[in-house]
Amino acid sequence: MARRIAAGAAYGGGGIGLLGVAGVGVLLAEAQLAKRSVGSQGNGAAPPRADGVYGRAFGIRADGEPPLEPLRFLMLGDSTAAGQGVHRSRQTPAALLASGLAAVAERPVELRNVAVPGARSDDLDRQVSLALADGGWVPDVCVLMVGANDVTHRMAATESVRLLASAVRRLRTAGAEVVVGTCPDLGTIEPVYQPLRWLARRASRQLAAAQTIGTVEQGGRTVSLGDLLGPEFAQNPRELFGPDNYHPSAEGYATAAMAVLPTLCASLGLWPESERPEAARDEGFLPVARAAARAAAEGGTEVTAARGARGPLALLKRRRRRRIPHEPSPAPAPETPAPERNGLNRRPG
Repeated sequence: MARRIAAGAAYGGGGIGLLGVAGVGVLLAEAQLAKRSVGSQGNGAAPPRADGVYGRAFGIRADGEPPLEPLRFLMLGDSTAAGQGVHRSRQTPAALLASGLAAVAERPVELRNVAVPGARSDDLDRQVSLALADGGWVPDVCVLMVGANDVTHRMAATESVRLLASAVRRLRTAGAEVVVGTCPDLGTIEPVYQPLRWLARRASRQLAAAQTIGTVEQGGRTVSLGDLLGPEFAQNPRELFGPDNYHPSAEGYATAAMAVLPTLCASLGLWPESERPEAARDEGFLPVARAAARAAAEGGTEVTAARGARGPLALLKRRRRRRIPHEPSPAPAPETPAPERNGLNRRPG
């Protein structure tokens, strides 16, 4: 199914609906109950802004040498990428990843986050355009987290993957490395009941696998978040979900960031692990669609294009995670003109 979705996205074709049976009255009723339950518990507050420079101390050099230039890190996507549900900037996934990247690279990291709560894949083109509008600031590496709203709004999966692949291609063409955190497992949300829970899980995993295929074909890397967070959210909902029972808590975001950080660093050649597969960790070269399906079923799994391999193969890796060091909130970033700053948090329409 993921292969069909990705093929439809690349070559055109009718939309493949992941929730086609959701028209049944009981499922629609359950969906409305879940939306009301989530909405009644959320505070609707905007996520904290975390833009700025992390790890400034790493830029200081001895003997009067000029300071190291920061790595440029761009975050794009939806409310998960924006950090909806936490109250401090350092708790957002973008800040956590910037801190971890600075510690591993031993170099300052300048973070810009253009993610918007509620965004679907059809907002990625605007976000990429906004990020690349400043010709003097081109990201070295980007992380995208998107897909949950595509499922809940029943966007055609082929369209969702096509739009994601287009965004990855634009960023890669600009010279950036790209890591995509694929669609989370929506079947773990507490207010969602059976059979909608089963359908949500199935739709999430199918979209995550298709996102993997579309991303790898454009030269990006993916990290599966769904199954990683699913069991932990199900077992520890009070710790890993925020007040609205939908967005992750600070602990939940830290869990997701620890899964993404190794791949983020590896994309820049900074992670101290071989790029070769380790048989003992069940890593290896697989057909892209098969690697995508396996990754969707096991969180924290990285998929990237296999370099030097014959045929359309992907490398499936299970990188060892490290706890992200604590980093205080950065000094405020330099002021930008009001219209541009407002544009970061506004979705057209």
